[in-house]
Amino acid sequence: MPDDPFEWLDEESARRERAGLTRTLRPRSAGSALVDLAGNDYLGLSRHPEVTAAAAAAAHRWGAGSTGSRLVTGSTELHAAFERELAAHCGFEAALVLASGYAANLAAVTALSGRGALIVSDAANHASIVDGCRLSRAQTEIAAHADPAAVRKILDAHPGRRALVVTDSVFSVDGDAAPLAELARITAGRGAALLVDDAHGLGVLGEGGRGTAHAAGIAGAPGVVATVTLSKALGSQGGAVLGPARVVAHLVNTARTFIFDTGLAPAAVGAARESLRILAREPGRADRVRSAAGALYTGLTAAGLTAARPDAAVVSVRAPSPEAAVGWAADCRRAGLLVGCFRPPSVPDGVSRLRLTARADLTDEQLAEAVAVVARTAPPDARSDR
Repeated sequence: MPDDPFEWLDEESARRERAGLTRTLRPRSAGSALVDLAGNDYLGLSRHPEVTAAAAAAAHRWGAGSTGSRLVTGSTELHAAFERELAAHCGFEAALVLASGYAANLAAVTALSGRGALIVSDAANHASIVDGCRLSRAQTEIAAHADPAAVRKILDAHPGRRALVVTDSVFSVDGDAAPLAELARITAGRGAALLVDDAHGLGVLGEGGRGTAHAAGIAGAPGVVATVTLSKALGSQGGAVLGPARVVAHLVNTARTFIFDTGLAPAAVGAARESLRILAREPGRADRVRSAAGALYTGLTAAGLTAARPDAAVVSVRAPSPEAAVGWAADCRRAGLLVGCFRPPSVPDGVSRLRLTARADLTDEQLAEAVAVVARTAPPDARSDR
């Protein structure tokens, strides 16, 4: 019997090191000079003076924390007002704010399925959806990525079964969009519900950044529910579930990550609400982030790199190996550019990538320099012509 109960952690650490998969925290300073193409501040609102002022005002009025779960003392008038405005902006009947986007996905997946139900989940869905499926106790079938025919086949194999089809709207690794309109037709024709994680669509896609469900013409449909995060385009923190009022009422009564978690802090709610108002009056921010992503893709592919064509703000560039991806990202950092580095197990296909996230506040000159840095620091075997 071993004397050290955590000796196995050293073995796991050594295994990760050998595979080039060790992750470390890199605290950033408040005034970093790096050009940031790694974060998810798509609209450039996290430091907007009106947004930070709204966060401070909410903290002064309501306190630093929400003081309890939403069902006890954690619901303020600010939460309720923001939920109404968010639902209206995105075209849904009701909204429910939770402490994070991860918690929102766990709440929606588990509360809308359960033992005896069927979940059909896209093979490339986010980890929060995967975890929700595991916790749901429902039978989960994995459908091929972005393949409506595969979803149809699974549903047709379970006629009359209560079913939930769940998909990212924009997939976080390659930035491609799901075929939501077709998935909605398939689910509606078979009595199944459709749950869409719109973390990367809100503020970027749809008229005025109203989201991917709005762009697909399915927002507000009776069988459609969406989850969003407030930490990306809205530059704050938290998550929300959008859908019919009866779905929101069901989550209030059954979703464990809502019932048993402390409510989102007022400062985060105030910031997200102000960001939403800025987006409503400046809808061109959504157009700008998409054009910025297109400029990155065009420049990177012209340089001979293999990049995924973006449907929203995410542009991924393939790397030859996990070690090469880490070294490439480090070289970019030394050159003044911060980029994301995705390696297994974060990438379901096992292919490591750099991930660049476009922002509406980046200038054309910054975008061109970013392309030049990524191309200049690329490993020799990263180019598609080799």
